[in-house]
Amino acid sequence: MKNVGEAPQEELATGERSTRNRVARSILDHGPSTVADLAKRLGLTQAAVRRHLDALAADDIVTAREQRVYGARTRGRPAKVFALTDCGRDAFDQSYDKLAVDALRWIEKSAGGGAAGEEAVVAFARARIEAQSEGYREAVEAAPPEERTEALAKALTADGYAATARSAPLPGRGEQLCQHHCPVAHAAEQFPQLCEAETEFFSRLLGTHVQRLATIAHGDGVCTTFIPHSAPQTTTESASTSTAGRNPA
Repeated sequence: MKNVGEAPQEELATGERSTRNRVARSILDHGPSTVADLAKRLGLTQAAVRRHLDALAADDIVTAREQRVYGARTRGRPAKVFALTDCGRDAFDQSYDKLAVDALRWIEKSAGGGAAGEEAVVAFARARIEAQSEGYREAVEAAPPEERTEALAKALTADGYAATARSAPLPGRGEQLCQHHCPVAHAAEQFPQLCEAETEFFSRLLGTHVQRLATIAHGDGVCTTFIPHSAPQTTTESASTSTAGRNPA
């Protein structure tokens, strides 16, 4: 990764650049974060974190927004969270995105455009995820049922998706698989079939209906997939393709 928040040598010491990169990397790995989250995670004071965030925001590496609240709101102003911008994500080596977009456009055009072109892109997206599925299958099948989401998250992390698994906001209903980084985010923004094929694959792999709640390609800070605690389903139609790759309205 290139240094983020770069500044002239006389203005920014090497140690400052390193810490600034750590702040940006922590947001990449863990998703939108508050100052308190970052301070605890990195062992820094909140004042130091704010200073680095101000510099990163000035360089269009991070942006601030209100924290999403699930369930009843508490009193007081919502906490502010910091997320990576497109520019910030680009700093983490997404240089192949343009090539991917060009290739997908060629596939779409070569198939004749329209519905036929879209079907060709869907076929490619499914073939792509299938080609890299062996490691995911091995990891999931080797884990006990209650640990399969976590096993998938670890396998995805090994492929650069910085994934985590956690309980869903409403206890007992299921889990959330969160991907804090997407190597093909810009391509998926223009071709959501990539997100849809991935969601279908997660459903087949975990044997249950899953729902994509948010995607980086759609502008969210994290790709979030809801995986319910329910009886397994074995048909490929179990995927929630109607919302995969897009936020529900």
